[in-house]
Amino acid sequence: MPSIQPGCLWVVATPIGHRDDFSARAIETLRKVAVIAAEDTRHSRPLLLHYNIATPLIALHEHNERDAVDAIVRRLQGGESVALISDAGTPLISDPGFRLVRAARAAGIRCVPVPGACAAIAGLSVAGLPSDRFVFEGFLPPKAAARRSRLQELAGDARTLIFYESSHRVAESLADMRDVFGGEREAVLARELTKLFETVLSEPLAELAARVVVDPDQQRGEHVILVAGRGEEVDERLAEGQRVFAILREELPPAKAAKLAAAISGAPRKALYGSGE
Repeated sequence: MPSIQPGCLWVVATPIGHRDDFSARAIETLRKVAVIAAEDTRHSRPLLLHYNIATPLIALHEHNERDAVDAIVRRLQGGESVALISDAGTPLISDPGFRLVRAARAAGIRCVPVPGACAAIAGLSVAGLPSDRFVFEGFLPPKAAARRSRLQELAGDARTLIFYESSHRVAESLADMRDVFGGEREAVLARELTKLFETVLSEPLAELAARVVVDPDQQRGEHVILVAGRGEEVDERLAEGQRVFAILREELPPAKAAKLAAAISGAPRKALYGSGE
């Protein structure tokens, strides 16, 4: 069991759904620290009570983080041990806590990770997409224009792309990814990971976007969207498609030539048609 050092900040991961994913080290750490800084004390209290963790809670969320950090650092400098948790998963991963950890380190305070569940990594582990290089983008901008602009910036990235998305925007985000990345790009929707209604769907973006639109169940809960990076094979297909399109266009209208070239090469039809304009 962990020995809790005075004046130390413990960054503790909590379950993302299944309570049995709470590690013994995390539970014991939360029992022994002087105070727990939680994103939402009302949300965290039932989980802590389930494990007989009676440690006092204080709030640290996006609306009070700037003001709360100084007070917590003073407590740490005074010798208290503090644990930081978020509503679910690993703190700081699309959750508050960055300012606290940064301020604590700047003050010479030791920060200790107590690792555990993380939805992004859990999704990546079962996606079947390349995992040697990936980029975590968190939540995309809520407004359509800004969201599409960000996706355009990522369209040429060769790494696997990982996003979080809310239930009321997942259909729109998948549609935008289809339009920007191309409907053929491989993607995975990992929903409600470790929970009762967990689903992991792996389909090209066009099919995945269409499936989510007609299936309201896939729009419920918490989502991780993983999209394959633009690999060399995509560029090779496009080059071959452009070669075939150039030949066919000498005998056929551009739209017909693009459709046939796409069928032959596997390259996106829109990209081929646009290359002939």
